[in-house]
Amino acid sequence: MINFKRADHINVCVPPERLEEARAFYTDIIGLKPTYRPEVFRQPGYWFEIGDIGFHIGVEPGLKETGRHTAFEVADIKASREHLEKHGVHTFEEEVIPGRERFFYLDPFGNKMELLQINNT
Repeated sequence: MINFKRADHINVCVPPERLEEARAFYTDIIGLKPTYRPEVFRQPGYWFEIGDIGFHIGVEPGLKETGRHTAFEVADIKASREHLEKHGVHTFEEEVIPGRERFFYLDPFGNKMELLQINNT
């Protein structure tokens, strides 16, 4: 058995020619706080903070849409959806899970993301 302590970071990939666009999307629209990224990597990228978890953007040519995704709990699901749609980000629904309000979106680079709010009622 592995004794996990916590999730450390999430990594998404974007085409190399869209890396700066990804940095702008995740800082200006999503609102992530950039953080230090060591200069030891062969490929360019950016690091951000989401609470106590890192969010990393790396480059990868030839990306295709996938069902894989990352989910983030938010405080206000309705306001989050309105904010994304105001910025032209298409949101969509999938299966309903009792006790959770949720929706998905694809970032401009094909990464599937889920935002959810847990209803403790």
